[in-house]
Amino acid sequence: MTVAATAALLPTSAAFAAGKPESRTADSATVEAFGRIADAVLNDRTSVLLDSRSADRKATKLDGKARLSAGLSKAEDTGLSSLKMRKSWLAALGEAYTDADTKTSVDKTTVKGDRATVRVTETTVLTYKKIRGDEPSTTGFTAHHELSFSLGKGGKWELTGIRPQDDGPGAINEPRTAVAATGSIDLNGSPASTRYPGSRNAKPKNLTPAKGGLDYKAMAAYAEKYWRNYNPAYRSFNVAGGDCTNFISQSLKAGGWKDVPGSDTSDYHKWWYSKANQSDSWVGANEWAWHTLSTKRAANLSNVYQMDVGDILQMDFDGDGSKDHSMITTYRSRMGVPYVTYHSTNTYRKSVASIIASYPGAIYYAYRT
Repeated sequence: MTVAATAALLPTSAAFAAGKPESRTADSATVEAFGRIADAVLNDRTSVLLDSRSADRKATKLDGKARLSAGLSKAEDTGLSSLKMRKSWLAALGEAYTDADTKTSVDKTTVKGDRATVRVTETTVLTYKKIRGDEPSTTGFTAHHELSFSLGKGGKWELTGIRPQDDGPGAINEPRTAVAATGSIDLNGSPASTRYPGSRNAKPKNLTPAKGGLDYKAMAAYAEKYWRNYNPAYRSFNVAGGDCTNFISQSLKAGGWKDVPGSDTSDYHKWWYSKANQSDSWVGANEWAWHTLSTKRAANLSNVYQMDVGDILQMDFDGDGSKDHSMITTYRSRMGVPYVTYHSTNTYRKSVASIIASYPGAIYYAYRT
């Protein structure tokens, strides 16, 4: 989904190294200017979510080398308004942030004629406000964005758009329009309620493993060790549909899940990983659910707030019956709020409440492992 970003104009004097117009190369000053604009826009988005924030917007307070066009400034205002609504929704769910640190780095700049494409990486850490008293200290994520620029009037660069580049749930500061669930749903398991607090039917887990039992603390420790810096012992699937289910499979194995070997990768009754290949159930969200439920390795929970450390949350973003994303619970507060860690977008301890606030129309599936 493309979200129009604040427009900004950049001077092109001395902006390019020698070369034909159709193959220009941006010099370091221009790349730095691109980066400053990206950083300003993303910081503005983050700041809207804070419990107390300055009214000043960084994107409108640049050093005179950039300005906002009326049209795109209005579009970004709309995006920031949606984030303000998300902040209110989070507050109603008992979550707020007191501080944030957003940093942006430019990864690649491509210029062709009067168009420029800039890839950036955003790293954001948000500090949880102690409302219930036992929230974790922070949540964090890395997100990748593609910025589009065009050469405007007066020979200046104009930022025309910014698109997220990651699979899975968008970052908490990404303006999005919720998609309502429509159509008939092939459940492949039972959807979970998102009402807080959840019923007490699911007892809290014993996190101290019995002899030969699963080690849920080890699952969480693994996920929180490798949420950002991937374990080189495993292949990444970010370029092949997303790494989220591969990551939860690794975490489950770290906590005691045993391989169920087989030779047919499509047989969802099997679950395995090798140096040469892996079962579809290891890497596919739907196949993981089919394997898990058919072999009774896990059971559906009736409410997402019943999840405990080591439990899995899956999402069907658009209600089409196909599960799109998998996450593992790595922390649970005393007040019964689960926090999930996942790949694509690489994220640490994001509260279930914040995900529901961002995707109120999604279908959720919770699994007791």
